[in-house]
Formats: sequence, structure tokens, C-alpha cells
Amino acid sequence: MTNTKKGAPARLPWLVPLVLSVALFMENMDSTVIATSLPAIAADIGSTPIALKLAFTAYFLALAIFIPVSAWAGDRFGPTRVFRAAILVFMLGSLGCAFATSLEGFVAARFLGGMGGAMMTPLARLMLYRITPRAGLMRATATMTIPAVVAPLVGPLVGGALTTFVGWEWIFLVNLPVGLAGIVAVGLLVRDVPAGPVRALDWRGFLLLAVAFSGLMSGLSLVSLPILPVWAALSLTALGLGAGGVYLRHAARHPAPLLDPAIFREPVFRGATAATTLFLIGAGAVPFLLPLMLQLGFGLTAFQAGAITFAGGIGAIGAKLISTHVFASHGFRNPMILAVLLAAMGLAIKGWLTPDTPHLLIAALLVSGGVLRSLFFTGQHVLTISEIPADSAGAALALTTVLRPIATALGVALAGGILEFGSHQTGGLTLEAFHMAFFGLAAVSCLAILPLLRLPAGSGSEMSGHVLPARATP
Repeated sequence: MTNTKKGAPARLPWLVPLVLSVALFMENMDSTVIATSLPAIAADIGSTPIALKLAFTAYFLALAIFIPVSAWAGDRFGPTRVFRAAILVFMLGSLGCAFATSLEGFVAARFLGGMGGAMMTPLARLMLYRITPRAGLMRATATMTIPAVVAPLVGPLVGGALTTFVGWEWIFLVNLPVGLAGIVAVGLLVRDVPAGPVRALDWRGFLLLAVAFSGLMSGLSLVSLPILPVWAALSLTALGLGAGGVYLRHAARHPAPLLDPAIFREPVFRGATAATTLFLIGAGAVPFLLPLMLQLGFGLTAFQAGAITFAGGIGAIGAKLISTHVFASHGFRNPMILAVLLAAMGLAIKGWLTPDTPHLLIAALLVSGGVLRSLFFTGQHVLTISEIPADSAGAALALTTVLRPIATALGVALAGGILEFGSHQTGGLTLEAFHMAFFGLAAVSCLAILPLLRLPAGSGSEMSGHVLPARATP
């Protein structure tokens, strides 16, 4: 049962998830709006579209660094208060992006926005988990993510239209009224969310993770760019890996580590998280790669590219409407395996698209891809915590949430690296270079099948409602 203020009428069960979804909406809107505008932004701030992958990396880096302290901050200062403050920080980051005049300024503003995003999304999920009965968590999760998938539907179209007809700065200003409405709605409707026990923050672990994530993600993003010598980028990567190793030893000895790797001992959590990480390395780079290919490879305008790529949001919405039934009928494992296989095939097919390919055919491909990705991620959100005890849910959610931006940043770094390599092989940023990138992402995404195959068929059945058929007795 959701908490209600004394003397106030009971809130409709679907209203709280919709209010909390403002965080997911803003993040998805931000990422999809910017995707169609990269060439225009690069031209205005004196950079290149591929170099702007650093802006993606900066945002994901901030997420990775600050997500681990989101649960602690919520318990220490109150989840509702921190959630509203995070929305405000995200809005300030959007303002900074709108007024940026250099690559450095743009990257810094994206990092600030990532700091807000790091607190918004995990706290929204944690609050939903704490105020929703376990039996209703599947439906509540699907409800909360419906507005989030509306953002990919309207984001590319809005971003392309604003960039083509008004100016790219306005793509960041659209977050302001949404964020303001979210701050007001959360204050009115999501009160008295229970806070967990406040533990002492693992500051040493926080610093080690910050160095690990910064070195790894920055090094891999810079290794293919001429901004730093290759040896410097590789040194950053090695520093990140070293700090990560030190953190693992630290976590094994600390009574309450910031991110507890011991949670990976639970097999369903381990398998679902590994599959999600691999899938995100491929699928997570599509919002960066596809709009660039449509504009730089096909010669389309930002508006034309947005009018095509927004089709993926249609499929995502459709998947949200059927996901509860699909998982209740077939469980989590098999539908997610099928979604991975077909989504990887869709990525590979994008490696054969040309300017002569009918736009309706491309849109149909994106609709099907949106269905598959949305179905996978809806199941993943619940499956990863389905076997986790209630008192460990916050730690598990923090760990899964921090791995998402890392995997996505690795995917963007991989896509950008292949583009750089392909441009050297083909004499420029040609269509063939984009095709090479899609083939590489498809291969990595397909690997997500392997950990899913190791899961029991009935994994997460308590939350999906799926009942395995009884075996016939001889």
C-alpha cells in the first residue's frame, strides 16, 4: 500500500509511479533529444560529432560516480527531498548545455546534469520498491516506465525540429518545465516515503570507485581521439583498472561497502546483470550512432533524422503495454533471450542500410527494435532483484543502476572507436564506417544470450506470476 498523508484522500495506485517517472522521462528525453543534434552542436562549439562522445561519457561518468551514494543520500536526508533536489541539479545542467560555447564547457555541463540524473532514477525506483507490495511491483514498474518510453518517441522529432528550425540550444530548455512540474508533483503526492537505516558512508570506497570509473571510461573514450596521445589514454585506462582492483579488496574487508560485489553470489542477479551489461554495450550506443549515420552518411537534416528515429519510441510503448502479459505467460528468461537475439539481428541489419533504403522500411525496423529493447529492459528491471532479500534491495538496485551507464559509455566508446578506425580505412567518416560500427555492436549484443541461458526457466516467477507446467509423471 502506498503511504498517504493524514486526512488526504487515498491516491490512485497508478498515480505515484507516474509521478516518479518524471526522472526517467527527463533522462530519456535528454538523451534522445541530443542525439539528432550532435552535428549542429559540434559545428557551433568548434568540435566534431565523434568528439562529442566525450559529452556522452561525461554524463555517464557522473552517473557511475554518484549513483552509489544515492541510496545513502536518500536515507540520510530523506528520499523525497533528495529526489527533488536532484531534479533541480539536472535542470541546471541542461541550462549549462544550452549556453555552452566550447567542447569543454559542454562536457562540464553534461557532467553536472549527470550528477542530478545519478540521484533521480535510482531514488525513483527505490521509492517505488519501498511503497509497493512485491506482488504489484511488476505492474507498478511497467506503469512508471510508460512516460519514460514516450520520451524516445517525441525526443528525436522534437530535437530534430528545434535544431533545424529554431536552434539546438532549445533542446535542453525543454527539460525545464518538465522538471519544475516534477518537483511540485513529488512534493504534493509522494510524501512520507520510508527511509532505510542510515549507515556511515564508505568514503574510501567512494574515492576508489570515482578513480576507477573516471580512468576506465575516460581512457577508453579518449584512446581513439587525437586529444591525448594513445599512451596517455591507455595509462588512464590502466589507472581505472588498478583502482577497481583495489576497491574489490577494500569491499571484501569493509562491513558495509559502497557497492557490495558479494551480491553477485546470487545466481539470478549475476546472470541478469551480466546479460544486461552486454546487451547495453551494443544497444545503448544506437541513440549516438544512428542519428549520425542518417545525417552524415545519408545526408538527411536533423529534422528528417528525428522523424525517422522517433519510430523506435512507438515500439517501446507497445512493448510496455504487453510486457506484463508476456512475462506472466512465459516467464522472464525465454522472452528475454528471444528479444536479445532479434535485437542483435536488427543491429546487424542496420549495417546494410543505404540512402536508397525506403524510409518506411527503416522506420519499421526501428519500431521492432523498440519493442525488443523495451521488453528486455522491462523484464531486466524486475528479474535482477527478484531473488534479492528486501534488506539488500537498495544495494542491489544501486549496483545494477551504476552498471547501466558504464555499459552504455563502453558502447559509445566502442562505436566511436570503430568509426575512427573505419574513417582511417575508408578515407573519411563514410557510410562504410557506420556499417562497421553496427556490425561490431550487433556481435557484442548477441553475447547477452549466454548468461541468460544459464538461468533456471522459473527465475523470478514470484514477480512475473508465471507458473511452470507440471511435469508428467510416468
